[in-house]
Amino acid sequence: MLNITELNTNDSDFWSKLQDLLAWESVSDDAVFNTVNGILKDVRKHGDAAVVEYTNRFDRMSVGSMAELEIPAARLQEALTKITPEQRIALEQAAARLKSYAQRQIMDSWSYTEADGTLLGQQVTALDRVGLYVPGGKAAYPSSVLMNAVPAKVAGVPELIMVVPTPDGEVNELVLAAAAISNVDRVFAIGGAQAVAALAYGTATVPQVDKVVGPGNIYVATAKRMVYGTVGIDMIAGPSEILVICDGKTNPDWIAMDLFSQAEHDEDAQSILVCPDADFIEQVKASINRLVEEMPRKTIISTSLQSRGVLIHVQDMAEAVKVANYIAPEHLELSVENPRDMATQIRHAGAIFMGRYTAEAVGDYCAGPNHVLPTSRTARFSSPLGVYDFQKRSSLIDCSADGASTLGKIASVLARGEGLIAHARSAEYRIKD
Repeated sequence: MLNITELNTNDSDFWSKLQDLLAWESVSDDAVFNTVNGILKDVRKHGDAAVVEYTNRFDRMSVGSMAELEIPAARLQEALTKITPEQRIALEQAAARLKSYAQRQIMDSWSYTEADGTLLGQQVTALDRVGLYVPGGKAAYPSSVLMNAVPAKVAGVPELIMVVPTPDGEVNELVLAAAAISNVDRVFAIGGAQAVAALAYGTATVPQVDKVVGPGNIYVATAKRMVYGTVGIDMIAGPSEILVICDGKTNPDWIAMDLFSQAEHDEDAQSILVCPDADFIEQVKASINRLVEEMPRKTIISTSLQSRGVLIHVQDMAEAVKVANYIAPEHLELSVENPRDMATQIRHAGAIFMGRYTAEAVGDYCAGPNHVLPTSRTARFSSPLGVYDFQKRSSLIDCSADGASTLGKIASVLARGEGLIAHARSAEYRIKD
């Protein structure tokens, strides 16, 4: 019988207890920080040689040069023939759905012309080169390749560099096939902080990128945090999360398995049920305890649910929405009668899955929207990865003579008020007599 935390919004200490359960510190400890800092400095100074040395040490490899660590394009194509026809079709279908969704996110340049002929606007351009980090080894995350690469290519990024560790030389065919399908340009069999450093600073072999995206362990996350500013990053992601709001009318087995779908990621993942029906919560608990016995990752699921899982009894659906907006979950399922109406009341969530038939799992793989989502309550101020993360904006200003005179007078007053006389005189030169 799993011992899962239960909370009731009627309890006087509900919000403080909830806050404690949500707390997650993604910042690495001093030991990790110092290790990563040393690796970054070493790669920045010694380039390829340092990357090769760390790869041999951490991934138990025995290569002599970076050239041996680049996976050629022909090898990516070969992977397409090694996976099953069913797997290839699934990858291609998922990629097509991601592309269709991403194409609707493209930002376009725009401008307008004022009465005096002054043009103002915004010019949108794609990043020149992006680095994609993909976990490797026994773990297979072809979906991560698609979710990061497809929107980058739709945005118009000319060159996408993928890094994926291959511990003990173990290559995952699905990951390579996903890279081929999503038109990744170059792939290197490197991982860890050394791969992030190579992408951020560039080496003789690995080109420097403008942004690093993709998930990784604490060393990768720490490295991304530390190179931010030299390059852009997508986000610092914490453990996976799901919050299910249910009115008590969905099959409890479905809800239990939806909670499992995130709990099986790792022991720190968080699964939360919010429901106004106490009897239904008991039904879900019974389903959890029965179904967990069937799960290959039973131990991970059990640990996750007992350490970070929460069953919350609310007074009504309005209160359920209030709790959800406070938690700002990565994944939010609205397993209720009128989910689209409820969705309009949701202010903070990475992705909203509406209705009893919409499992969060389809969003992880093939629905269309991106599965790279804000975690640890960051959905209060950030958004899913999308095409816009691979585009940037430049302001456009083209003054006519009349416009320069009008604006120059305003700028002159403000600049002199700030004591910046060169600013003022620069603008004043364009003022008509």
